[in-house]
Amino acid sequence: MLVVLVGAVIGTFYFLWKKAQPEIITYEIVTPEIGTVETKTVATGNVEPRYEVLIKPQISGIISDLYKEAGQMVKEGEIIARIKVISEMIQLNSAESRVNIAEISLKQVEDTYKRDEALFNQGVIAREEYDISRATWLKALEERENAQSALEIIRDGIAKNSNVSSTTQIRSTITGMILDVPVKIGNSVIESNNFNDGTTIATVANMNDMIFVGNVDETEIGRIHEGMPIKLTIGAIESRTFDATLEYVSPKGVEKNGAIQFEVKAAVSTHEDAFIRAGYSANAEIVLKRAEDVLTIPESTVEFSGDSTFIQLVKQVTPEQLFEKHPIEVGLSDGIKIEVTSGLSADDRIRGAIVETKKNNAH
Repeated sequence: MLVVLVGAVIGTFYFLWKKAQPEIITYEIVTPEIGTVETKTVATGNVEPRYEVLIKPQISGIISDLYKEAGQMVKEGEIIARIKVISEMIQLNSAESRVNIAEISLKQVEDTYKRDEALFNQGVIAREEYDISRATWLKALEERENAQSALEIIRDGIAKNSNVSSTTQIRSTITGMILDVPVKIGNSVIESNNFNDGTTIATVANMNDMIFVGNVDETEIGRIHEGMPIKLTIGAIESRTFDATLEYVSPKGVEKNGAIQFEVKAAVSTHEDAFIRAGYSANAEIVLKRAEDVLTIPESTVEFSGDSTFIQLVKQVTPEQLFEKHPIEVGLSDGIKIEVTSGLSADDRIRGAIVETKKNNAH
């Protein structure tokens, strides 16, 4: 027991002695560098075609043929689909009745006109009476043609003597790529008119003119403006960045997830060897401020005290590191590097992060 007690006392004194020894801390020595400091904000959003057109029919019916599918290129005026007209029985019956009435009326007027023509040639009736009879016959003939055209439009979608293309042929209104064809053969479609938007037959867009559409927080929106350069990073295309130019900043913010967001748009410079699909998610880095060819040091080496900033200048390296607190003036910071505007030269050395900590057994 006496040996154990003596050992415990000795161990306690040794522990207290070791703890009382001063620590020697070795710091990394940092040299200022000439570089560029940028402050950026990041906007998240998507890459979309600038012009995306919804192709809608001008007549209701059923899709009978589809000539294109998503991913194919299409030229302006090229046929995408064809519609089979399904006429309403009431309208069709009314149009047929109008044709029959026009035929009866034309037959009656035509007989009268032929009789008056013969009498006029014999000098029995005056020319004025003959001209009236001829005009009545021409009107009846025109009415018959109009009734026949109306019947053909209701039944077939276009009149045979029409100079315009058939409304049953759905044509692209722009040159571009088909992004989506949401209908299938046999689907019923509704025409586009003043009362409804109509059924979308296809979506066509110019994939050579892309824009970035994203949102910026209200804390950063005051520092951006149209014309600023943007570096665009697309998640689906790794290791590549795309240049863009900011061309629109929304004047009105929208609340999203408790924060006010402002919409921004930027024109994207596409690469020929990189195909950007519509809807790709992307991040846009907007450079708010830039300082080029300036003296920079790691921000972690700077000590902040109120409005003042200090660094620890190296006075001695061996046998023991000694430092001196020195005031400096700083400028732009990107969170990693900070610009030094005065109080430091490129030849100075400053204290960095801790490299090693050990006890000084010499004491």
